[in-house]
Amino acid sequence: MQKRFRISVDGRGYDVIVEEIPTDGAALAPTVTSSAVARAEASVAPPPAPVAVDAGGGAQTAPLAGVVESIAVAVGDAVAVGDVVATIEAMKMKTDVLSKTAGTVASIPVKVGDAVDSGAVLVVVR
Repeated sequence: MQKRFRISVDGRGYDVIVEEIPTDGAALAPTVTSSAVARAEASVAPPPAPVAVDAGGGAQTAPLAGVVESIAVAVGDAVAVGDVVATIEAMKMKTDVLSKTAGTVASIPVKVGDAVDSGAVLVVVR
């Protein structure tokens, strides 16, 4: 017997069909509708922001792949070693990115919401 349900995951709605599993242990083959595939493909994250190659020793980089949750500094701000310069979210967990060098923020090559790879330059301090 099949039943139709509408569920919401992270604010996105999905129509699903649920089948009752036989009690004799027989496995059911999974079925995927073309509309479910189209919705899944439409929800693919944007490509990661590029890694700047000329940032030099003042590059404050992402310690892991994720999404830029916030940027705590602006160009021209003075930062000390250990200051939070950005926050990355990965798998619902937030990780603060701390400055490894003291100086002035020279550039911020990413923006809030960008998907970044591990090692991507978030803030450049000179």
